[in-house]
Amino acid sequence: MKNKFGLVLGLVLLAGNVNAAFTPFKVQDIRLEGVQQVEPGIVFRNFPIASGDTVSEANIADATKQLFKSGYFEDINISKEGDYLILTVKERPSVSLIKLEGNKVIKDEDLLKGLKQSGLREGDIFKRSALDQIRLDLLRLYVGQGRYGAAIDTTVETLPGNRVALNIKIKEGSVASIQHINVIGNTVFDNETLKNLFALKLPSFWSFYTKDDRYAREKLSGDLERLRSYYMDRGYVNFSIDSTQVSITPDKKNVFISVNIHEGEQYTLRNVDVSGDLVVSEDNLKSAISLEQGQVFSRKAMTNAQEIMTKMLGDKGYMFANISPVPSVHEEDKSVSLKFFVDPGKKTYVRRINVRGNSRTADQVVRREMQQMEAAIVSTKNIERTKERLERTGYFRSVNLEATPVAGSDDQVDLNYTVEEQQSGQFTASVGFSQSDGIILDLGIQQDNFFGSGKKVGFNIANSSTRKEASFNYLDPYYTVDGVSRGFDVFYRKTDFEEDDVSSYSLNEYGGGVTFGYPINDYQRLSFSLGIENIEVNTNTSVPVEEIESFLTVEGNEYLNVKGTLGWSDNHLNRSIFPSSGYSHSASFEVSVPGSDLAYYKALYQTKFYKPLVDDSGWVFGLKGRLGYAQSYGDNSYPFFKNFFAGGLRTVRGYKNNSLGPRDSNDDPFGGNMMAVGGAELVFPLPFIENQSSWRSLLFVDAGNVFATECLADSVADGRCVEGITFEELRYSAGVGISWLSPMGPLSFSLAKALNEKTADETEFFQFSLGQSF
Repeated sequence: MKNKFGLVLGLVLLAGNVNAAFTPFKVQDIRLEGVQQVEPGIVFRNFPIASGDTVSEANIADATKQLFKSGYFEDINISKEGDYLILTVKERPSVSLIKLEGNKVIKDEDLLKGLKQSGLREGDIFKRSALDQIRLDLLRLYVGQGRYGAAIDTTVETLPGNRVALNIKIKEGSVASIQHINVIGNTVFDNETLKNLFALKLPSFWSFYTKDDRYAREKLSGDLERLRSYYMDRGYVNFSIDSTQVSITPDKKNVFISVNIHEGEQYTLRNVDVSGDLVVSEDNLKSAISLEQGQVFSRKAMTNAQEIMTKMLGDKGYMFANISPVPSVHEEDKSVSLKFFVDPGKKTYVRRINVRGNSRTADQVVRREMQQMEAAIVSTKNIERTKERLERTGYFRSVNLEATPVAGSDDQVDLNYTVEEQQSGQFTASVGFSQSDGIILDLGIQQDNFFGSGKKVGFNIANSSTRKEASFNYLDPYYTVDGVSRGFDVFYRKTDFEEDDVSSYSLNEYGGGVTFGYPINDYQRLSFSLGIENIEVNTNTSVPVEEIESFLTVEGNEYLNVKGTLGWSDNHLNRSIFPSSGYSHSASFEVSVPGSDLAYYKALYQTKFYKPLVDDSGWVFGLKGRLGYAQSYGDNSYPFFKNFFAGGLRTVRGYKNNSLGPRDSNDDPFGGNMMAVGGAELVFPLPFIENQSSWRSLLFVDAGNVFATECLADSVADGRCVEGITFEELRYSAGVGISWLSPMGPLSFSLAKALNEKTADETEFFQFSLGQSF
């Protein structure tokens, strides 16, 4: 009010001064006085009088009004000296400091960012109107979160030097809790069925964690759309939401929601037709439609068909095709005729493919993953496959795709792949501890993208009470342009199984091998490796182990073994660590080459499956399984040190590491040549942790054991070994587990209860390991 009064008074005085001092004249120049922080250019842009203009009393009054409207000045005075205009201004104070107090739900940086977008930030000229608007915007923001008791108090503190400090005190209040949800007008579906569609819920035992009883306008809008989709997908094409009432108690702590709906009647599909420029055959297009005549009409099925048809045309080069579904309602028989109008547009070609962001990775490493070629007809399938292949290399944190039409052309596009590289090499030097291995010293260098070439190079040294190892590996994933990989490795390893709670012996091994991989498609791959190893077995106890001594007596204690391995994998998991969707299968068959000192074969199959229970909620159901079988061939005995083991974090949690299965004559775990383990998991988000990407928490049920096809007579009699697979010998456990990707590596622990342990079983309720994730 004060500013408005000053403006009117100033104009009146100005009018008197102008009448008394001068008549219309031509301005030779304008002199600006009083500016300190506002740029002169801003003043002259908002003052519509320039040198050379002839001005009158009305011109000056209008120019003064416009300059006031800019909001930068609280007083403006204009005087005349000869043919000069003297423009004297008094600036509004600048914002020296913005103080936020009381906000916890919304962080300071987020609030300051919002204030900046609304035109208020430190260093700017202070505008009272902007502050009032921001106060209203903040209240709307909190009300949108269901915090109806929120209050915003703003004060302006005057500082020396024509500056002010803005104090914004926020009382966020509590989120209003939903006490009642009522759907009115429904006869086909009961209230419970419809209310279960809502993300908003009534208070329950888990509400402190899920927070689903807290009202938010955005959540209600989503719930109403889910309600509408539920009816439309079941043939109720005339369904409508007539009104929605949200009532708040006087204390602003409780909310009551009422939704009034009109269901209408259910409609069936009369017929489906496809018209327009059918560059793809009508039969192929109609194959995308899952509905048939007489079935209940579904809007979801219609939308899915539209998307599939669009992809069909995109795969044929019509990238900008338009498929328009038009349903026609027939009231007489409550049916819908559905017609898809096809406008393919012009066939599109790729002019150029640009790759940006690969500062370290060589351009050819990126382009060898391309399925879409330059100067070729566009294929949306190949474009998306290229993006997937780049993401699966592991070299990039993110891959973004943008298709840009070429200026001046209606049938060409440029494809822009923008990648964000991530650290593909690592140096590890760690000290760890696990229950099975004791103290672990690990030194390693692994470069998955060696100097940007896409080749993998690694070197590792490990030392623990159970294992000492030195190894080197190399892999070229594109040994040929077709994606055939080649790699080799060399190693030295010393393993003390007695320290690993297994039978009393140790192994000294060294050797190496070469591996080739052959891609079948984007997901499946075959591999073949040939390796040579020298193995020495040493017994560690004065009390001989009968099973070991009988093998060493016949086969000796040192062996030169040449082995071949055939592998197959089919990986559809969305990521390698902490997957949340997809599945994978892998199988391998290892056999010693005839002429080696050992004669055996070993087969292993592994599978994983993950399915989100609710999109982006963090709740995931998972299954996993592992089957193994090994045996000797010819007259040789099966080497016991190639046995499978079970028990521990990797197989059946709740049982001590490697403790399950047959036991030797000293009653120590001996492993077996058959294995069957598996489990089910329910992954859930950890409460109170904002970023879940480095954490995985789950409930699990594990089952499994290892078995032997042949046992010594004494061990059978003592019950230490059971021949063959029997379901009675499967062990079960259940519990909770957590994995954390710490700076030192994955850290995992579990609390598990063995459900059917027997007298000789060794159980552990708490288990942990550094270097392993669930």
